[in-house]
Amino acid sequence: MKDTTREKIIEHIKQKIANLGEASEVRKVGEVAEVGDGIALLSGVSEALMGEMVLFTESKTYGLVLNLTKENVGVVVLGDWEKIKEGEVVESTGNILQIPVGRELIGRVVDPLGNPLDGKGEIKTKQTSLIEKIAPGVMAREGVKQPVQTGIKAIDSMIPIGRGQRELIIGDRGTGKTSIAIDTILNQKGENMWCVYVAIGQKKSKIAKIVAKLKEAGAMEYTIVVVAGPSDPASLIYLAPYAGCAMGEYFMDKGEDALVVYDDLSKHAVAYRQISLLLRKPPGREAYPGDVFYLHSRLLERAAKLNKDLGGGSLTALPIIETQSGDVSAYIPTNVISITDGQIYLEPELFYSGTRPAVNIGLSVSRVGSSAQTKAMKAVAKKLRLELAQFRELAAFAQFASDLDQETRSQIERGKRLSEILKQPNYAPLSLANQVIAIYIASSGVLDDVDVSRVKQFEESFRLFLEAEAKEVVEEIMAKKDVTAETQEKIKKLAEIFKKGF
Repeated sequence: MKDTTREKIIEHIKQKIANLGEASEVRKVGEVAEVGDGIALLSGVSEALMGEMVLFTESKTYGLVLNLTKENVGVVVLGDWEKIKEGEVVESTGNILQIPVGRELIGRVVDPLGNPLDGKGEIKTKQTSLIEKIAPGVMAREGVKQPVQTGIKAIDSMIPIGRGQRELIIGDRGTGKTSIAIDTILNQKGENMWCVYVAIGQKKSKIAKIVAKLKEAGAMEYTIVVVAGPSDPASLIYLAPYAGCAMGEYFMDKGEDALVVYDDLSKHAVAYRQISLLLRKPPGREAYPGDVFYLHSRLLERAAKLNKDLGGGSLTALPIIETQSGDVSAYIPTNVISITDGQIYLEPELFYSGTRPAVNIGLSVSRVGSSAQTKAMKAVAKKLRLELAQFRELAAFAQFASDLDQETRSQIERGKRLSEILKQPNYAPLSLANQVIAIYIASSGVLDDVDVSRVKQFEESFRLFLEAEAKEVVEEIMAKKDVTAETQEKIKKLAEIFKKGF
């Protein structure tokens, strides 16, 4: 009798256990131990993954896991943290953060989570992408050879940028860093290049002006604008560049070319420092956490030129860094300089003296160099950097010398005209042909007897003259991307004819 009862009890328990899996699901939960300033520390959820999404069940807000310690899990709140209370139940989702990507985002202004900010209604994308990805390996890449034409003479001639390159734009506040990036986007019209402009902690008024300028030039037809304003939570400012990168990667993976501008990574580093110190990560140099270098390297390493087996797409990155009083040896500038393939350094002294863009040729460099230049630009610009460097040196020396020989005087006069021809207003990028012609007429000596104050006027008037009288010269350079000795001679003759009536 006793054996029968025991068997019945065992059978009953077995049935209960068998039905347990059908009746309920296992949920990995914890609770909020502490919350404040956009950060929540959780107890429980011990199996949470780095970068995983967690759900605050009562306030229906999501958080992103950014810190794992023995005592707790550190989370940044992706929403209104003030709704969250201590003791609230938190559920692990098992999902890594993903954002919407695709062509549907083109022409739109969005936040880092893909939500529209332009009042044009919902964006219905078909695809999402992980916000963080492992960068393509060495074998997945190929050499950077195709140029990204910025439309800026000083850059395309001496600091060329290639498709798949990471070129840093660095300088003090108000020296024209954003203008260079926007000019580059404007110049991609008809170049089969998709652009993503990421505004990180920028004033909303500045962003509105930029979007208006892009619309006016027809550039929003191939551009996505990602915005995390200064009043947004630090979590969104932290996510913004990764979101922009994922949106650009979508096109690279499709075998197309994309350009991403990160404006600017100094503010990104500050937002990350804020999050990290609240999460109690130990600070190191200049109160930044030790992994701040990794923060930017894992972002910028995702820029690449993929090989033909992977579709041959490319992602070009133009990060912007703001320096304080020209100090490029500060922590964040040195970090990003060491990650990128060169830098365009903008100097306040040049800017205030009227040289715009205020590019310091001595400190600016492109490690890709002439391999990312067209034959036409190589032909006319090969001696340009050297001639300008010599001019700067001679000009400094000439201040103290009363008697100069004719050769030195000629070099200084030529240098003045070269410096003048490289000046360019904002939002006026030039085609390859117009850049090549302008640099050629200055470096070949055509302008040597034109007064320095009239050089810019000569360039603009000559451009109009060519459009009217010798359009075939411009069209030939654009078609062949080369300028032969015969074409050079033709340009020189036309310039001499034009100069007589100028």
